[in-house]
Amino acid sequence: MGTVYAKERRGGPQMDEEEGTLSRTFSGNIKAKVQRIHIDGLARTKDDIVIAQVQDVFKAGTFKEVIEKSGNAKLKLERLGIFTGVGVFIDTSKGEQDDPDGFDITFNVKESRRITGSTHAQVGNNEGNLIVGVRMPNIFGRVETLATEYTHGSKHTTGYNVTFTKPFSKNLDKRFIVSGFKSSAEYLPSSYRDTERGVVTDCTFGGILGKHSVRWEGVWRELACMTRTASFDVREQCGHSLKSSVKHIFTRDTRNETILPVKGYLVKLTQEAAGYTGGDVNFLKSEAELQLNKSLFWDWVLSASLQGGLMKSMKESPTLIQDRFFLGGPTSVRGFNLRGLGPYSQGDSLGGEAYCAFGIHLYTPLPFRPGRGGFGDLFRTHFFINAGNLSNLNLAENNMQDHFNQLRETLRWSYGAGIVLRLGRFARFEINYCIPQTALATDSVNAGIQFGVGVNFL
Repeated sequence: MGTVYAKERRGGPQMDEEEGTLSRTFSGNIKAKVQRIHIDGLARTKDDIVIAQVQDVFKAGTFKEVIEKSGNAKLKLERLGIFTGVGVFIDTSKGEQDDPDGFDITFNVKESRRITGSTHAQVGNNEGNLIVGVRMPNIFGRVETLATEYTHGSKHTTGYNVTFTKPFSKNLDKRFIVSGFKSSAEYLPSSYRDTERGVVTDCTFGGILGKHSVRWEGVWRELACMTRTASFDVREQCGHSLKSSVKHIFTRDTRNETILPVKGYLVKLTQEAAGYTGGDVNFLKSEAELQLNKSLFWDWVLSASLQGGLMKSMKESPTLIQDRFFLGGPTSVRGFNLRGLGPYSQGDSLGGEAYCAFGIHLYTPLPFRPGRGGFGDLFRTHFFINAGNLSNLNLAENNMQDHFNQLRETLRWSYGAGIVLRLGRFARFEINYCIPQTALATDSVNAGIQFGVGVNFL
């Protein structure tokens, strides 16, 4: 947005004999002291928020550090999300009593409008969504944001939400979020439609090892059958339920990007307890996701993923279908249809209370590298092996060896190859040829060509 401009104050002028132009040469290690910082363009933004982003500039001891710390301060101001433009100007101090090595820094900012609107598309879980939103940034001058969005999906998904976000103090890594929402989605493989209305509060903060999110959810849910042929197992769960749960999410992500990373790893751990803060839904749920990416030779990348989850009802009644795990599909275990693995009843996928899945991928450039350095770099060839299992375990029996054997003996796996297309930095598209190797009679298999689009892939 802005540019760091520096005016040099030392060193004599030199004439370039060939070009006949005047230039100056100086060493970046000359002593420097920042005497003043000016911030122009503030209207409703409070001073303490901006000062916290630029105060490190005063620690500069050389001209090179002045340039670097001014640039870092500019990035921090842009990261606030309340300015449409940030510029930096560095000049020598002009006061009679100023230090001879003194500099004045001026940040020129342009605040965002009080109300902004946007329309954009979002891709995920093999579905496209059109999102229309209105946003009110920096309402009270301390980076608070009020936003409302309406979503309409390609698979009859609709919803809206109103979200208020406020950072804790001046640390943007610590945020408090409260959101009210309503959403409605159809799940054809399970023959039900789920409508949810609720409130979510979230506290996000950084830690030594990664980012933490502590969340409370209060949701009124309505489950309805989509067809008259829905199975009895789905029909008996139709109706209303009230879920109140506390959730903790830990994330450590060192990947260079999320869509097609070439290095780094991801660790994500989620724990959820429902029923202890009210409602008529009671369960304990835990889930883990690991991903490791390693760059090899010739722009080849090896990626390995491991996922697993376990949940247990805290009442005698079984868990509800909305809360269970599902597996299978182009973004999950490839070679199977969406929700194609696990327990079934009369053709309806019922989900499970325990699952495991892993995948190994080898990403390579396209053969002969067509369009190298341009459009061709958006494509990658990949070879993969996927495996997973989804079932219900009787956790009342504390024989872990039997549980492990149950998951191992009915493990499904597939392999194949395909082409990956990066859709900017928000999603990717895959076309794969899948060859399932093991499957149960109740599984929904999709051998051959399979298309997938989304953000998170196994």
